[in-house]
Amino acid sequence: MSEVNIRQLMETAMGSLLEMMDVNTVVGDLVETSDNISVIPISKVSCGFVAGGGEYGKQETSEKALPFAGGSGAGVSVAPVGFLVGHGNSVRFIAVNEASSFDRLIEAVPGLLEQLKDFSANKS
Repeated sequence: MSEVNIRQLMETAMGSLLEMMDVNTVVGDLVETSDNISVIPISKVSCGFVAGGGEYGKQETSEKALPFAGGSGAGVSVAPVGFLVGHGNSVRFIAVNEASSFDRLIEAVPGLLEQLKDFSANKS
């Protein structure tokens, strides 16, 4: 099998993937509102790649190369996950879809810690 032909197929498919994706695909551009709120969209990117090929025809004893057949393909899936929202000194992640109970608990921890800090400061 011709290694050069497979390499060309892989380089073409991977080059196409690189053109479609960059860091701005996962972390979007910053948007600032008039209320001084900053929003950054976050996405999940999945990609797949396949390449294959082979020589076909009758095996000959001469050094003549057999004909080569091959193909390659790639795909990208981009799904929105949520938004980073910043206002003042706080930053929150707001999920696009309904979060599980565990996710909501983890998301609530910073606010709970802040409330406990305020409560202990007021009690002193």
